Amino acid sequence: MKNLEKYHVILASNSPRRKELLRGLGIDFEVRTLPDIDESYPDTLQREDIPLYISREKADAYRVSMAADELLITADTIVWLQGEVLGKPSDREEAIQMLHKLSGNTHQVYTGVTLTTRDWQHSFSVETHVHFARLTDAEITYYVDHYRPFDKAGAYGVQEWIGYVGVEGLEGSYYNVMGLPVQRLYRELQKLP
Repeated sequence: MKNLEKYHVILASNSPRRKELLRGLGIDFEVRTLPDIDESYPDTLQREDIPLYISREKADAYRVSMAADELLITADTIVWLQGEVLGKPSDREEAIQMLHKLSGNTHQVYTGVTLTTRDWQHSFSVETHVHFARLTDAEITYYVDHYRPFDKAGAYGVQEWIGYVGVEGLEGSYYNVMGLPVQRLYRELQKLP
């Protein structure tokens, strides 16, 4: 993208999926992470407002140390099921509980993305509806024990075994469910000043 030539692009994420997806756009970027960024949010926030808020908070943590030519990309993804946020599970039992809740239900995945320079900031969110088949106890424990999805919102990776056998369909961006809505990100990057 011609308009990105004046920027040094920074991806503020340790997620291997986000790195892979951004690489797929053919953009040169550097990964930069800060330890212990607070990912809490006001309990009054709902749905897409949660990951938007967190992606902005992440960006603000980096902004003070950014160079003039840097463009920072921050993102946060949540799973939303019937008014409840399913974040990253803390252990095996919580992962199993989350997958039982998702089993046989439709949930939403929201990703908030913030593009930041020292002078401006722009945020957007993307929503995807995911339809899960009814999963057996054996399928859930097999997945948790073999894939250990403790770093994933909702305790699952759509690109892993559970996605192959459990996801009946989705409406919206598949890549959003992986953690970065690359099609929308590409369009937003094209609009950069």
